[in-house]
Amino acid sequence: MNAKKVLKNVFSCLALFFVTAGVNALEVNRNELQSAGAADTIVFRNYSGPHSVINTIEQIRQIGSGLGESVKGNTQKAGTFGSSNRYQVIHAVDPSVKEKMDADIIIIGKDATVDHITNLRRIISAYLSAAYGYSNKDADTIATFVTVYNAVYRGNLDYFKPKYKDVVINNLSSSIVGLSTNYQDWPGKTQIIIPLYDLNGGLSTVDTSLISDKEVVKSMQGEEDKGIDARKDMVDIKEREADNAQEKADDAQAKADAEKAKLAEEQKKQAEADKKAAEAKAAAEKAKADAEKAKADAEKAKADAAAAQKAADDAKKNAKQNPNDAEAQKNAADAQKEADQAKKDAASAQNEATSAQKEADSAQKEAASAQKEADSQAQKTEAQAESASQAQTSADNAQNAADQKRNEAQEERTSIAKDQQELIAESSKNQDENVMYGLKNIDDAGVASGLVKMNTQDGTVIKESPVTVIRGRTAYEDGENFIAIAGTNFGNGAVRLVQIDKKNLEIAAESKEILAETSVLIEKDGSYYCVIKEGSNHYIGKYNGNVENLLRSTVTVNAATPITITSKGILVNDSNDTPIILNPKDLSSISPASSSNGQNIIQKTVNSASNLYNSAK
Repeated sequence: MNAKKVLKNVFSCLALFFVTAGVNALEVNRNELQSAGAADTIVFRNYSGPHSVINTIEQIRQIGSGLGESVKGNTQKAGTFGSSNRYQVIHAVDPSVKEKMDADIIIIGKDATVDHITNLRRIISAYLSAAYGYSNKDADTIATFVTVYNAVYRGNLDYFKPKYKDVVINNLSSSIVGLSTNYQDWPGKTQIIIPLYDLNGGLSTVDTSLISDKEVVKSMQGEEDKGIDARKDMVDIKEREADNAQEKADDAQAKADAEKAKLAEEQKKQAEADKKAAEAKAAAEKAKADAEKAKADAEKAKADAAAAQKAADDAKKNAKQNPNDAEAQKNAADAQKEADQAKKDAASAQNEATSAQKEADSAQKEAASAQKEADSQAQKTEAQAESASQAQTSADNAQNAADQKRNEAQEERTSIAKDQQELIAESSKNQDENVMYGLKNIDDAGVASGLVKMNTQDGTVIKESPVTVIRGRTAYEDGENFIAIAGTNFGNGAVRLVQIDKKNLEIAAESKEILAETSVLIEKDGSYYCVIKEGSNHYIGKYNGNVENLLRSTVTVNAATPITITSKGILVNDSNDTPIILNPKDLSSISPASSSNGQNIIQKTVNSASNLYNSAK
C-alpha cells in the first residue's frame, strides 16, 4: 500500500471517529517541530483560512499608499498621519541631529484587520513606493526585510536606543516595538520600525544594511527556501546602491581634488606673503637700527657742538681778558669757528637721524602691512585646508559607503550560492517516495491544526502549511489536494470548506458557503459532508473535490451534529438534537425518527457505523 493511500485511510478514520479513536497517529508534536528547524528562524503565524470580507490586493495596497502620500514631499519634517485605531505612520525625523538614524514607525491599530504577513508587506511596500518613489519590486523586497527585521528585534528597545535618534525612541514602547510573529498580536500591539538613511528619497532612503544584518539573514536562512529570492533581490538593490554610491564617491573625490588644488594655490600665496612679510620685517629692523645709530650720532654731534661752544666761550673770555694778546684773540676766533662748525655738524646729524627715523617708521608700517596680508592669507589657507579636509572626508565616507554595499552584496551572493547548493541536495533527499503528510496542533486546545510535509527517512519537516486553522483535526487527501474545514471567526475570518494544494500547502479554493465552527467533515466516495451555516440556522451540505456545493438539506440540524453515512442513509441530529435520517440522493428527511421503520433504519445505521469503527481498530 503506497504512502498516499495509507494517509487517506488514516485521515478517513480520523474524520469518522476522531472523538473516540484519537489523532495521535498524525498529530505532530509542536515542540519537536520547532526544535527540528533553525532556532533563530522567524516563522510568521498568519490567518490563512477563509475570510468574511475579501479585499483586493489593490485595496490592501491603498492602505499603505494613502499613508505614503501624506509623507511624500514633507520628508524633512516630522509628522503623524493616518488613524491610530487602524493604520498610522509616525514620520520620526530630526534633520538638525546628525548622529543616529531617523525612522518611520508604522502602527497597526486595535481595529486593523490585516492578518497575513503577505498583506502586511503589501501595505509597507505601497507606503515606500508612495512616500519615497521606490519601484514596486524594490519596495516589495525592502518590505520583506523590514518585517523580518522587526520580528527579530521585537520588544528589544535596548537594541533600538543606540541606533536611533531621540525623536524615534520617544515614540517607542518596549512592550510593542517591532512585529510579533503571531497575527493575533498585531492589532494595537505593533510598532514597525523602518530605518531611514537618506531623507531625500530614492533607492537609499531605507538603510538596507541595517534591515539585512546578520541576524535577519540568519533568520531567513532558516526558512524552507532559505529566503533566496528575497535575498537575491536585496543583493540587486545593494549593487545598484553601490553603483550610485560610487558615482557620488567619484563626484566627491573630484570635489576634494578641486579643493586640494585650491589649497595648493592658497599655500603658494601663503609662501609668497610670508616671504614678503619676512623681507619687510628685516628691512624694518635694519631701518630701525640705522635710525638708532643716526640718533646716537646726532646725540654725539650735539654733545660735541656743546663742548666746542664751551671751548669757544672760554677762548672768548680769555681774549677779552687779554685784549692785547693777539694769539688769544686768534684762538678765540678759531674756537668759535670750530663751535659753529660743530653746530652745523650736529644739525646735519639730527636731520639724518630724523630722516632715518622716518625711514624706520615707514619700513615698520610696510612690515606691519605685509604681516597683516600674510596673516590674512594664513586664514584663507587654513579655511581652504579645512574645506579640503572636509571634502576628502566626504569623499572617503562616500567611498566607504560604496565599498560597504559592494562587499555586503558580494558576501551575500557567496552565501546565497552556498544555500542554493544545500537546497539542491535537500531536494534530492526529499523525493516523493520519502514524503508523508500529517497534521500538527496549533493551539493547546486542539481546535486549530496545520498540515506538515515530512521526510520519512530522517523525520525532518520539509514544509509547514501557512494554513494553520484547519478545524476538527481532519483533512482528506484528494488527488493533488487536501480537503478540510478551515477558518475562524476572529477579525475578518470565516469558516469554509477549503481545497489545499499539496505543492505549496496553501488554499487553492474555498466554498462560497460559511460553515459552522463545530462542523465535522465526512468523506464518502469522493464527496464531502459538513454543516452549512445560514444566519442562525444550520444545514447538511454535500460538496465535491472542488469544494463546490452539490446539495443542501432542507431540514435544519444541530451545528455540532455527528454525520454518519451508511448505505441506508445519513444519520444526523436535527436542530432539536433529535436523530434523523437523510436521503443521500437529495439530503431530504426520509422519515420521522419516531416511526418504527425510522427507528430500525437508525439502529442499522448506528450498527453500520459501529462495525466500521471496529474494523478500523
